[in-house]
Amino acid sequence: MKNTKLLLLITLFLNFSMSLAAQSRISITHGPYLQGLTKDEVTIVWTTNKRAISWVELAPDDKTHFYHEPRPQFFSESYGFKVVDSVHMVRLKNLKPNTTYRYRIYSQEVLSHQAYHVTYGRTVASNVYSETPLKFTTNNPQKEEISFLVLNDIHGNNELMDSLLIGARWDKTDLVFFNGDMTTDLRSEKKLFDDFLEKAVTLFAKETPFYYARGNHETRGNFATTFPRYFPTPTGQLYYMFRQGPVCFIVLDCGEDKPDNDIEYSGIVAFDNYRTEQAQWLEKVIQGDEFQQSPFKVVITHIPPFGNWHGEKEILDKFVPILNKANIDLMMCGHLHNHIYRERSDAINFPILVNHNREMINVQANKQQMDIQISNSGGKQVKAFHFKTQNNSYP
Repeated sequence: MKNTKLLLLITLFLNFSMSLAAQSRISITHGPYLQGLTKDEVTIVWTTNKRAISWVELAPDDKTHFYHEPRPQFFSESYGFKVVDSVHMVRLKNLKPNTTYRYRIYSQEVLSHQAYHVTYGRTVASNVYSETPLKFTTNNPQKEEISFLVLNDIHGNNELMDSLLIGARWDKTDLVFFNGDMTTDLRSEKKLFDDFLEKAVTLFAKETPFYYARGNHETRGNFATTFPRYFPTPTGQLYYMFRQGPVCFIVLDCGEDKPDNDIEYSGIVAFDNYRTEQAQWLEKVIQGDEFQQSPFKVVITHIPPFGNWHGEKEILDKFVPILNKANIDLMMCGHLHNHIYRERSDAINFPILVNHNREMINVQANKQQMDIQISNSGGKQVKAFHFKTQNNSYP
């Protein structure tokens, strides 16, 4: 009897010890997902449960096995150091346009860092042995036709997001826009992934890039200032521009919808100055060849410039006068949880499409026209728009 009890205690102890050991090992907790994809760079993001150095191995999309030869390694680096963190961002530069690459992510735990000695722990990596290596394709400004999707104001409703994306053909989709308020507020990394980001990774984001236009709700919460760690952009700011095929996209960061001194913000925000800073950048970027030579010019921003609330008025006063000079074909917004379409006017000389929070925009664009279909959560098309290029002289 005593031997039986002793054996049971030993078994329970061993199981408990093994469980603790398993929990203490480094693991990839979220990701990877693609950010800031352009014609010659991309940033790959993932998280681990332990602080670690991290790197990406890159391979051409040929018929060789990933283990065919040693693959070049690109580390998460900053100011001459390999970054030790649990959020990992590896920026791959000097890539070839319109080129497909295979990739593998690695993280090696850092157990301690003394004055002149670093102790490393285990290494974890994505699977290329029994699974197909992950891929991405760099943008191609000369691509004849592209397809992209736009979602907004999901507010952490994974079921809604899933229903909107049912039937999406990811092999035919170049990119996705999250046009703000994908969450109601940011309080932790767990909430960020639980609200929408883990669903995006599961559905498409490991191989199809998404681009984020921050909404006013992403500026709220004690975790809000960490937003750029998870969503790096080509400019290093939350406003940026890039081109894919016949469309040049300008993504603007709307900021909050109320005055900076509103009681809701507890004196912690300064978005009026921030929008002024963006306007100065916008004035310069629309003068560049990449923008000027694009057949279509589309602006993505969460809050529309209707002028009713303070944030809307700021966008109307600071961004619209510049955009009025830029031959914008369309501005896409969200925020209002309703569908609104406004034609160009004397005050705003480009059309504005505000998307309903329970609908998704699907766009097909070539050098001559841009076709928009809007579908509801049941997959039924409910609206359609067609735009012709304003200038047929573009290459």
